[in-house]
Amino acid sequence: MWHDDPMVQTPRDGTTTDDHSAGAAYDSIAEGYAALNETSLLNEYYNRPALIQLAGDVTGHRILDAACGSGPILSDLRDRGAVATGFDSSQGMLDQARQRLGTDADLFVADLADALPFADDTFDDVIVSQALHYLEDWAPTLAEFHRVLKPGGRLIVSEEHPSATFLGDRLSGGTSEYFGTRPRTEEWTLGAGTAELTFWDRPLHAMTDAFAAAGFRIETISEPAPAAAAYERFPDEFENRPSGRFLAFLLFVLIAVEI
Repeated sequence: MWHDDPMVQTPRDGTTTDDHSAGAAYDSIAEGYAALNETSLLNEYYNRPALIQLAGDVTGHRILDAACGSGPILSDLRDRGAVATGFDSSQGMLDQARQRLGTDADLFVADLADALPFADDTFDDVIVSQALHYLEDWAPTLAEFHRVLKPGGRLIVSEEHPSATFLGDRLSGGTSEYFGTRPRTEEWTLGAGTAELTFWDRPLHAMTDAFAAAGFRIETISEPAPAAAAYERFPDEFENRPSGRFLAFLLFVLIAVEI
């Protein structure tokens, strides 16, 4: 679905991205991935509730869920009174989202590296969950988010914790270097499909530098605890974790400032 907003732009040239190929890959595992999201510790009991908590009261907010997948976060936002729009590069994932949200849901296919079909200062909030890591270069995408946000609007980001990806590689015998931006390719089999996905890992300073360069001020950095229900649902995972926390994702609330 495309929008009737007055500022419709064409995709940018020269942006290095794997999001388009990620969209095609997710088409093959869409049903299995959507089902996994409904029950997994990391998605249903950790990332999703943490993002919604950071978003807070969104009643009446116009929100863009970038790379919305099967729509669980979009559903939460809409239930809390937001006017929510979502896009994803995978038609298969959007098909799953429509099953969840209904045929009238405001969804469309787009790549994270493409210019967004919205006028300047359209949204109160943009949420992008576990998606920027498909891009080698964040700068053009962050610039678009800044453009479509109202002054003082929020960009709420969830990403893999850079320490977790680095330590995970080293503990499994890898030799990756923490500093610098580096690709990581994984093969996922979910349901009847298999997909090969490439992620671009980067250190914390590269993330914060990219946010600042795009005109965002960091309001919050969160290393969240799981939702309370996680401790009963996955007791074995927390048996030797006195803090009840684990190293997985890093969340940001960023404010769009004048540049």
